[in-house]
Amino acid sequence: MQREQINKKVVLVDQDEAFGRVLKGVLGADYTLRHVPKTAEALSLVEKNGIDVILLNWDDPAGLAPTKFSLEFLQAVSSIPLAPPVIVFSWDLRRETAIEAMRQGALDFFPQPLLIQELRFAIDRAHQRVTLERELAAARQFMATKSVEGLLGSSKPMERVREVIHKVASVLTTVLITGESGTGKEVVARAIHHLSQRAEKPFVAFSACALPESLIEDELFGHEKGAFTGAAQSRRGRFEEAQGGTIFLDEIGDLALSLQAKLLRVLQERKMERLGSNTPIPLDVRVICATNRNLERMIQEGSFRQDLYFRISVVKVGLPPLRERLGDIALLAEHFLRGFALVHQKGVKGFSPGFLSALVSYSWPGNVRELQNVIESSVVLSDGVRLGVDDLPPELNPLAVASEAPKGSFQEAIRTFKRELVRAALKLHDGNKLKAAQELQISRCYLHRLLNQLEIDDEAELEIDEGVDLRVEPALTARPH
Repeated sequence: MQREQINKKVVLVDQDEAFGRVLKGVLGADYTLRHVPKTAEALSLVEKNGIDVILLNWDDPAGLAPTKFSLEFLQAVSSIPLAPPVIVFSWDLRRETAIEAMRQGALDFFPQPLLIQELRFAIDRAHQRVTLERELAAARQFMATKSVEGLLGSSKPMERVREVIHKVASVLTTVLITGESGTGKEVVARAIHHLSQRAEKPFVAFSACALPESLIEDELFGHEKGAFTGAAQSRRGRFEEAQGGTIFLDEIGDLALSLQAKLLRVLQERKMERLGSNTPIPLDVRVICATNRNLERMIQEGSFRQDLYFRISVVKVGLPPLRERLGDIALLAEHFLRGFALVHQKGVKGFSPGFLSALVSYSWPGNVRELQNVIESSVVLSDGVRLGVDDLPPELNPLAVASEAPKGSFQEAIRTFKRELVRAALKLHDGNKLKAAQELQISRCYLHRLLNQLEIDDEAELEIDEGVDLRVEPALTARPH
């Protein structure tokens, strides 16, 4: 999918003013570059939390070793919570130099001369990482002050849901929860119950999905001894079990019309009768219903009673699909990770940026339930302390932006990374080079160069698009400061 362009605030730490002016001109309108000559000034900007990414000249003017100021700056930035990531560039092409920079806290390392398109990509990747970290921190802070048990998320849609929950919890009115499968309708129902004055009483959940009508009636209302063949003793139904508390009727749209009529009578009279009995049983039960179906359309089709709909939907709570609350994904994933790591006795404690990138790029047709399954599967299959792109299921792997530890030499790791990234983009768009270039946010010409350099054999036809920028990006060099 084509990602929204967001302006990134970048600070260049380099004594060469001319290089700063040139870099500012070639990066483009999507980047606001501020050039500072001294690390102390850059550190002051970091502490004010006004920047997203730092570019740091690593080299000492007397040689290729890092300056004392570069080392101290990296160490200082690494100690600041939610500090912007640092991208280091140097003329020193030794693998040990890159490892040392990353060991001191750098996110990425670039050899000089700098290829502008690659630098743009690195800045975008660093910006995406720090944005996710900041959103997760903000969500944690929000949840600490406005939490509802079991209901995670600080996005605007979930904030509205949380407000409705607090408002309806203290009253007896019926509630209808709508939303796609897997959005957490039962979680909302339980939250309403636990915030109400009925919290110490039973919460009884029942789903009408895939059960025959006779069994549903018996489950809901119970039966007397001898009511039917095999009824050797009396049995309480779900409504009686929920006395004084809350009953949650999931998949209410699957109820047959005859059962809808009986449920309507129970809601109107606050009484029920067991199968085989004429004795009414008074009910003190709060009713919460849920459905993933369009009940208004079912009313028009004649498959759902309008009078029942009005009775159960005094207050409606609509749950957004996960694709409309992407800012909550990191928080949900972290919550599931902690739980499954404990259950399966795994030492997994976090995610790689590539793993999180795939999560926020996926459309999640199965919503929160699917995310939960993906995290559990990844935890079970993982052998490390962080979930990486190799732990993703096949449907998410092409969306990952890999950001794992390098293997082999530094140049080999860079080549492998580029190769996998390009192949993933081509696979995601069925070999369409134009769309793959747009996905990678590079020109079509540059993608062709990569295909040749990385020896990627792809015979997909290329669509002609006169609007694609075919300019060859320049390489920039900075002197050691």
